[in-house]
Amino acid sequence: MDFGHSEPTIPLALKILVAGGFGVGKTTLVGSVSEVRPLHTEEVLTSAGVGTDDILGVESKRTTTVAMDFGRITINDDLQLYLFGTPGQERFWFVWDELAFGALGAVVLADTRRLANCFPSVDYFERRRIPFVVGVNRFDGARRFTPDAVRQALDLDANVPVVSCDVRDRQSGKHVLVALVEHVAARRGHPVPTA
Repeated sequence: MDFGHSEPTIPLALKILVAGGFGVGKTTLVGSVSEVRPLHTEEVLTSAGVGTDDILGVESKRTTTVAMDFGRITINDDLQLYLFGTPGQERFWFVWDELAFGALGAVVLADTRRLANCFPSVDYFERRRIPFVVGVNRFDGARRFTPDAVRQALDLDANVPVVSCDVRDRQSGKHVLVALVEHVAARRGHPVPTA
């Protein structure tokens, strides 16, 4: 007999990484889009990082992620995205393999003032064949470039989406995540309906 009650379903949880160079906005992106209070593993920069951490262009930065950031977005009753922000400094990259295990894909954030800082992230995901999009974070006062110019500078395949964004803005951050989910779906032969 059916009394109008349906069994509760467990939503599908998809893991997404947010990567990029030091100070590019990973923690900010996770925090701006998460519907729950994000978990941050931020520590204050100290003199121990002098000569190790390249703060050129982000001299006002006072903290850094040492393990990960974590946030969650519920798309609908059947789908949730779990966001894992990676540490940007090379000395913490040993964490990446653990964070990448089981990931659907990744967002590589780029700062056009320091574009070379996202090369290690791009290389990491290309080598492991993890789908990714590049989110070009629009920093105040930074020169703007077309997605094609960024694609060429990073030597990306033509099918890798390059999306301009402001990670401080929730809707802009969500736009980058949607671009990633659509990219992954298209690669798997399941285009996401746009309507």
